[in-house]
Amino acid sequence: MTPAGPAPQPGGVPGQVRNTRANYPPAGTGAGEANPTLGYGLARPAQRVPLLLAPAMNREMWAHPATQRNLAQAVADGAIGLGVGQGEQACGETGDGRMLEPDEILTDLAAFFTPQALAGRRVLVTGAGGSIGSELCRQIARLEPDAMALLDFSEYNLYALELDMHDINPAFPWRTMLCNVRVAEQVGKVFDEFRPDIVFHAAALKHVPLVEANPSEGVLTNIAGTRIVAEACLQHGVQIMVQISTDKAVNPCNVMGATKKLGEAYAQALDLENNTTRFVTVRFGNVLGSSGSVVPLFRKQLERGGPLTVTHPDICRFFMTISEAVSLVLSASAHAIRHPEERGRILVLDMGEQIKIADVARQMIRLAGLRPDTDIKIDYVGLRPGEKMYEELFDGAEQRTQTDSDKILAAVSQPMDSSLLKRTVATLEDAARKGDDTAVIRHLQAIVPGYVADPALETILKPLPTRKKA
Repeated sequence: MTPAGPAPQPGGVPGQVRNTRANYPPAGTGAGEANPTLGYGLARPAQRVPLLLAPAMNREMWAHPATQRNLAQAVADGAIGLGVGQGEQACGETGDGRMLEPDEILTDLAAFFTPQALAGRRVLVTGAGGSIGSELCRQIARLEPDAMALLDFSEYNLYALELDMHDINPAFPWRTMLCNVRVAEQVGKVFDEFRPDIVFHAAALKHVPLVEANPSEGVLTNIAGTRIVAEACLQHGVQIMVQISTDKAVNPCNVMGATKKLGEAYAQALDLENNTTRFVTVRFGNVLGSSGSVVPLFRKQLERGGPLTVTHPDICRFFMTISEAVSLVLSASAHAIRHPEERGRILVLDMGEQIKIADVARQMIRLAGLRPDTDIKIDYVGLRPGEKMYEELFDGAEQRTQTDSDKILAAVSQPMDSSLLKRTVATLEDAARKGDDTAVIRHLQAIVPGYVADPALETILKPLPTRKKA
């Protein structure tokens, strides 16, 4: 099914389907029953909450895979009942004009979610306070692990996550830990104490313009941090480390993408060494509503009365909801555990078709009950340094293969030479710790295939002018 428009956006936008944890009774209270369709240990809510889909949610939005799957989850959980708003097009129609029945949604859902692959295991999540990391924690909490450690370097992010975890009330021990993945001693201490079986490595610097302006910091978090966590996994006999990657690692044209590409290569090299620990990378595109994404930005701009700012009329991106992306990450992890023979592959989430950012902006304006270009203007402000017109999920050197899930693909590529890779990473880290951004860029261009630094970096990295002496 090819989406012609964006799915409803998270965070209070009309037409949203939100899987609110408050609807579920606390685990272990006996207030509900397990849902066999989901394969989760979710309890059904005490009562169904009727939902009326907004008229602005047109046929294309309803047909979007992300919309279908989020609705499916909510219907299957019993959290909502479906209703159709008044409008020119019925919200319950598919792209071909046929009404989509709830049992059809459930059929798709049954193939989409994974069984309890994490039950009884000790799980550690780095970057736990971020958009992906926090959703990983919330979903894993429903899968009844033995215990969970939630790592982040941001005090506020961990505080907010703690509040969520208390609401979920998981019936197993969990703990938030302030930890910087760039510091090996801190990471080693956590692994010594917790002894994880499974590690989800979501800690990263992801905002392209900020990493472009701070390349050494990008290397220290995205490369050194990955190496440090991976080495701790090896030393402590972790069963599997799952690294979260991005489509910006494909044919990278910015520092963030180049560092994530090198992180992918490092994990791939370790996985091919046939260590006891598996190292799996899951790659996907943008997630709606994440920190730094266009949706929160557009919402703020709408609240101010506009205009909405888009870099280029034709710029496109892959989009997926956070909950869908994380569910697929868990499915991909389960796939890797089931198939230990598939070493060195990068698992790639099926993101559907790319969507124009301008179309997302127009749809958000309509969802607010306003008219694009009449009530709210859209300003095109030009591409930022390191920004591409469109993203890719595979590069030309990667062979695309199927997995046992039609929502997850695999990229098979020629690995980098392991010894060369480790020497280069050591050199890169040394330059980054010295704050030598010029050397960092030079080394990245030498080792990352196809990466050429944006010419604007020369201006961006110029030192600030010093204060004139009186």
